[in-house]
Amino acid sequence: MARSKAVFQNLPSPPIAPKKPVSDTHHGMTRTDDYAWMRADNWQAMFKDPSLLDPDIRAHLEAENAYMEAALGDTKDLQKTLFAEMKGRIKEDDSSVPMKDGPFAYGTLYVTGGEQAHYFRTPRDGGDRELLLDGDREAVGKDYFRLSGIDHSSNHAFGIWGYDDKGSEYFTLRVRDLSTGEDLPDVIENTAGDGVWAPDGKSFFYTLQDENHRPSKVFHHIVGEPQSADRLVFEETDPGFFMGVGGSLLDDVIYIDIHDHETSEYRILSTRDLTAEPVLVAEREEGIEYSMTEGGDVFYILTNADGAKDFKIVEAPFNAPGKENWKDLVAHEPGRLILNHMAFARHLVWLERRDGLPRIVVRDRKSGEEHSIAFAEEAYSLGLSGAAEYDTDVIRFSYSSMTTPSQLYDYNMATRERTLLKTQEVPSGHNPDDYVTRRVMAVSHDGALVPISLLYRKETKLDGSAPCLLYGYGAYGISIPASFSTTNLSLADRGFVYAIAHVRGGKDKGFSWYEDGKMEMKENTFKDFIAAADHLVAEGFTAYDNIIAEGGSAGGMLMGAIANMAPEKFAGIIAAVPFVDVLTTMLDDTLPLTPPEWPEWGNPLESAEEYQWIAAYSPYDNVGTKSYPPILAISGLTDPRVTYWEPTKWVAKLRDSAPDAGPYLLKTNMAAGHGGKSGRFQRLEEIAFEYAFAIKMAGRM
Repeated sequence: MARSKAVFQNLPSPPIAPKKPVSDTHHGMTRTDDYAWMRADNWQAMFKDPSLLDPDIRAHLEAENAYMEAALGDTKDLQKTLFAEMKGRIKEDDSSVPMKDGPFAYGTLYVTGGEQAHYFRTPRDGGDRELLLDGDREAVGKDYFRLSGIDHSSNHAFGIWGYDDKGSEYFTLRVRDLSTGEDLPDVIENTAGDGVWAPDGKSFFYTLQDENHRPSKVFHHIVGEPQSADRLVFEETDPGFFMGVGGSLLDDVIYIDIHDHETSEYRILSTRDLTAEPVLVAEREEGIEYSMTEGGDVFYILTNADGAKDFKIVEAPFNAPGKENWKDLVAHEPGRLILNHMAFARHLVWLERRDGLPRIVVRDRKSGEEHSIAFAEEAYSLGLSGAAEYDTDVIRFSYSSMTTPSQLYDYNMATRERTLLKTQEVPSGHNPDDYVTRRVMAVSHDGALVPISLLYRKETKLDGSAPCLLYGYGAYGISIPASFSTTNLSLADRGFVYAIAHVRGGKDKGFSWYEDGKMEMKENTFKDFIAAADHLVAEGFTAYDNIIAEGGSAGGMLMGAIANMAPEKFAGIIAAVPFVDVLTTMLDDTLPLTPPEWPEWGNPLESAEEYQWIAAYSPYDNVGTKSYPPILAISGLTDPRVTYWEPTKWVAKLRDSAPDAGPYLLKTNMAAGHGGKSGRFQRLEEIAFEYAFAIKMAGRM
């Protein structure tokens, strides 16, 4: 509190939201929400047209933005400095190494000063670039613009490209003639942003989102026909499941992937008969997941069936892929988590994680011989790009660590030769030897060892005096990689220790690490993060009054929970698009993600026990009269994942319950959604804003 008062002086009075109590009762338990009115009744329509937002709600959000600006006005110059540093580490006219596919190689580039990607192709073995899509040109005049990419047809004549110009993640698809650069009349609205071509290049498949923002239908569109004429291929009637559509490298199968967070089901459509009904592979069983890749006369299926908690790979005949024909190929090994897989003419490839570190494994399909690709640093990140062609021995992968810029390799699976294609350029200069990356372990409340990845400059004194930004996520099985970040260097160069707490809820230490941080075990996520803070203090990396915690989305829920549980251990908290009103959202089955999220958090509508689990930690429901540190909450008006009213209600309740603590600052992006602003430099401005808050709270202005 002393530091808070020192760094925030002469603040105007904060906005005080009026209370309009609304009560609800479930399982005999009644609670009252004073700020339920902040949820726009017309949210579906408002996501498509933000001008429809209720004027009272808009006025409150604008008042919060004004208060935030007053509180952080003294960081404006710092934000500009940080932005300039971060931008200076990016090669503005950067381009990817094109990926070969048939007669062409396809890639992306950026131009100096440009915000959006440009998509191009060259002749297969090199030559002049042919521009296919100029993202900057398409974004002209739009406050928000996000491309979903461009997918070229097998005959290389057309491309499907998609865009969202509201931030609401309703994508419009267009069809482009790649020879002329002109768009055809076809316009497909309210899609999930994906489209997959049929092999003849005359039609494609896409997913349509319903009025509650759920991808529930797969359609087949014939180029030149109106959207109203599209054939419904499959409809998922269970609102608890997501759905996506994809294709195979051999172009003979369309995959329809239906899943929630713990159960999956595939239906496949042979491209030999585009009018056929999709065929079920293995019907959904609660808790059983599987994913497919084609290997000519067989499918390779990654699954956790038969107790394979950390997943195994089975094979099945192409013409009879049902579960009764699955045969184990790569056995389950406890502690060896297989993350994804790809098949090629002569090799099977997968990305796995052992002891918290990734590696790529290559298996010769004929001999069964296996070898792996790994690196020696304490903490690093690997990404498997694979290839765009089936009949190849060459795959592509990327490597980086918290000190090492990204390196892109082509790897020959037969000869085992690596070819370095590109090293990420840092125009303003970067010497990896100036920094240290480490992985340490914190002991959590139940004895579990929580990995922490660290980055700091070599000369940083580890005597407790260094400020620390401690980042966490911990949900959906998502693991946070220890990868290179040009933005984090701005903190390290100011004496910060940048730390990632690999808390339970992710799969950093296998599938059990995920299971132990969900449903009734969710509080392990929060306790792990607090244990990470305790360990960093005990080992002299920092001190409690120097730790700024940061997390976004489900990680924002983590921020809300640790604010309630241990406010005294943090000098400040950054909660980006924070999922803090968990109970209310999980009780509202009209919201886009609620039914699919029940396997992750619990279903409080149906279960009194699960209601109580969530009620015990839901940040909004557990706000009290506590010595909260300063909190910066960030939201997007058209965010369909974590709706703007969650952080807005949270800040209002914090301010009412603990008015002498904080302060509590809310920034609402009035023209953006879950991911914030869409341009690459606009995104840097947002990171600079967040880091300026952290630096201010650490007293390093």
